[in-house]
Amino acid sequence: MPGARRRRSTTVADHTRSRRTRSAAPHTVGPERYWGWHRLRADWAARLVTDAGYGPDDLVLDLGAGDGALTAPLAATGARVLAVELHPERVRRLRRRFAEQPRVTVLELDLLDLRLPSRPFSVLANPPWSLAKPLIAALTAPGTRLGRADLVLQRGLVGDLGRKGTAGTGSRRRYRAEYLTSVPRWAFSPAPPAPAAVLRLHR
Repeated sequence: MPGARRRRSTTVADHTRSRRTRSAAPHTVGPERYWGWHRLRADWAARLVTDAGYGPDDLVLDLGAGDGALTAPLAATGARVLAVELHPERVRRLRRRFAEQPRVTVLELDLLDLRLPSRPFSVLANPPWSLAKPLIAALTAPGTRLGRADLVLQRGLVGDLGRKGTAGTGSRRRYRAEYLTSVPRWAFSPAPPAPAAVLRLHR
């Protein structure tokens, strides 16, 4: 990961382990959990990137990058982009697509094994909905360097967190949770089984 590592970086799984076992792992869940994919239309992806307002000084993680619907407009802002994808064929397509863009790094990696950057970072992603809760827990855990995250998730979950107003673990909830905007089902291909919305996590 970019940036100097003065301390051990943490993975999503580090924040989702119980005393008995990890809450999820590639060998304990069905393939649909990881291969399920609802691609954002290009116009919606561009809209979300524009609204986020990233620039050359930012490090942005695209978690569950798919075919690069968000990666491409993020790269156009000049930001340093880390695109994380597990599906082998999608990874190959991403690497071909962004081979000439040195500020885009593609990682073939399970999101639960992602080591979070040791430098300040942001997230703009359309991740697998089945991984929403462990991702949010990891991104908002004490010690992470997250500045802001915009996550396209199931609308019901976004609404619940937005009403609660905070996200994190334990009594130290350092991040505010905001229902940013609704995303219609027709904004995806194929359409997801439920409506979507954008959850913004910020300090």
